[in-house]
Amino acid sequence: MKVASSRTDSITEKVFRRVYSNFSFSTVEDDHSRSFRRTRSGDYGKESVRKREEKEEVMEMVQMGAERIKTVLILMSDTGGGHRASAEAIRDAFKIEFGDDYRIIIKDVWKEYTGWPLNDMERQYKFMVKHVGLWSVAFHGTSPKWIHRSYLSALAAYYAKEIEAGLMEYRPDIIISVHPMMQHIPLWVMKWQGFHKKVIFVTVITDLNTCHRTWFHHGVSRCYCPSKEVAKRALVDGLGDSQIRVFGLPVRPSFPRTIIYKDELRRELDIDSDLPVVLLMGGGEGMGPVQKTAKALGDSLYNSKEKCPIGQLIVICGRNKVLASTLTSQEWKIPIKVRGFETQMEKWMGASDCIITKAGPGTIAEALICGLPIILNDYIPGQEKGNVPYVVDNGAGVFTRSPKETAKIVADWFSSDNETLKKMSENALKLAQPEAVFDIVKDIHHLSQQQQQRIQLYNDFSY
Repeated sequence: MKVASSRTDSITEKVFRRVYSNFSFSTVEDDHSRSFRRTRSGDYGKESVRKREEKEEVMEMVQMGAERIKTVLILMSDTGGGHRASAEAIRDAFKIEFGDDYRIIIKDVWKEYTGWPLNDMERQYKFMVKHVGLWSVAFHGTSPKWIHRSYLSALAAYYAKEIEAGLMEYRPDIIISVHPMMQHIPLWVMKWQGFHKKVIFVTVITDLNTCHRTWFHHGVSRCYCPSKEVAKRALVDGLGDSQIRVFGLPVRPSFPRTIIYKDELRRELDIDSDLPVVLLMGGGEGMGPVQKTAKALGDSLYNSKEKCPIGQLIVICGRNKVLASTLTSQEWKIPIKVRGFETQMEKWMGASDCIITKAGPGTIAEALICGLPIILNDYIPGQEKGNVPYVVDNGAGVFTRSPKETAKIVADWFSSDNETLKKMSENALKLAQPEAVFDIVKDIHHLSQQQQQRIQLYNDFSY
């Protein structure tokens, strides 16, 4: 048995020396057929030597893996705030559950290692969601397998060296994808280079209902689905029952693990304890009709006859500094707090009685855990459209795009329709899955243990 060398060369460097000096990509076909390469000169005669070297490398990795902390690489992109939030939630849950047994690294490999168009996804996404017609065409137009597989396989071939360098820089034992564009390309590259059997690869889907088909790849060890609806889509796309787990959407552990009374939160946040609170959000970028809705609420939550407010308003503007400045400069008849980007949303949600937001999956999942009735006032075509019936059909909220109607609903809830508010709160809690992120990391840990047992058996038989 080969003992791990004391040299500082990484696995990636060894692969580069052995493979990339001789190989170049020439053809990439669909994953259901095969991918192949052509050599430059005489490499077919070296096949037995290459296989022996690969076997020695596997044994070296076995020895190293048995002695070091397990490394988890989480693949994400800031195309919307939900992917990073889920990645950070998984990181925090690993820390809570397993302490220092795992080293967690969150990376946008595309941005750091590749070129256009992969390294420009964030800017492209922000542009398209501002012009929702473009996003709708892109979402539905790339849904057929033959389209997105052809496109992604071409990108995988073109950026294979860069992607491998990004994936293997930290020598991960486990790779977790929380983004729909980060299944096919990494798995193909890993398969071409022989890494797919050495690394556990799982997908954590961050869309509640409707989702793009690039989320699904039959080569994953696990596909964690946030709902039964998504699990059905995974089955239709070819994943097996043994690969699919339905645990819910991963949200920050501070939501399910922090239980603070509403009155205590309101004192901490300097909020009036005697008036009901509506929380108005526009996502991380402060999108949607936030300003118009805030103005309508300012009117509807003020009793002109009694000359007193019947409710109070909290507005989370995210990174939209112009929106925050505009709202702050206005005069209000009701108590209002205008906030920018918040990292402790569990406190603001915990202090509120209902929430107004676009149909982002992360915000919805967090609101359900807090038992907040939800008014959905917008959605991004494609992945967020299905979130509307998910909330409305389960009795946890309503949908309207009209700021005036939104304000009227809240005023009715706060003045005379408390029973509806209470019932929706109960339905929200029934729909919530507060332990999802912990269930996910525990199952990944179980996969890691199973792999370690297989490695041990391999060691025993080798001796």
